[in-house]
Amino acid sequence: MRESIWGYAVIVLGVLAIGIIWFLSTSTNTDQHNYNLLKEAVEASMYDAVDLAAYRKDGTVRIEDQKFLENFIRRFAESADLSNEYKIEIYDITETPPKVSLRVSSAKSNTSTGEVIDFNIVNNIDAILETEY
Repeated sequence: MRESIWGYAVIVLGVLAIGIIWFLSTSTNTDQHNYNLLKEAVEASMYDAVDLAAYRKDGTVRIEDQKFLENFIRRFAESADLSNEYKIEIYDITETPPKVSLRVSSAKSNTSTGEVIDFNIVNNIDAILETEY
C-alpha cells in the first residue's frame, strides 16, 4: 500500500514538473521570438526608409519617418504571433542621424490550469543606422 502511494506521488510530481517546464518554455520562446522579430523588422525598415534623394544630392544619410512607420508595422504584422496581443510604442524617430527608439509589449493569457494567468513581455530597442563612407 505504501509503495503504491509513492508511485502515485511520483507520477503526479512528474506531471506537475512537465506543466511548469512547458509554461516557462512558452514564455521564453515568446520573448525570444518578439526580440528577434523586433530587431529584424527595425533594421530592415530603417534600410527601406533611407531617403535616397538626399543621399544622392549631398551624401547625408537620413530616413523618412512615415516610410519607416509603414514598413515597420507591415513587417512586424507579417511575422507576429497571432495568439498574442501587441502594443507598439514609438518614443523617438530622428531623421538625421537615423535613430529609432521603440517598445513592443505583448500580452498572453494561459488557462491550462483553469485559472487565468496573464503575463506581459516587454522588449525595448534603440537602433542607430550606421553606414560606411
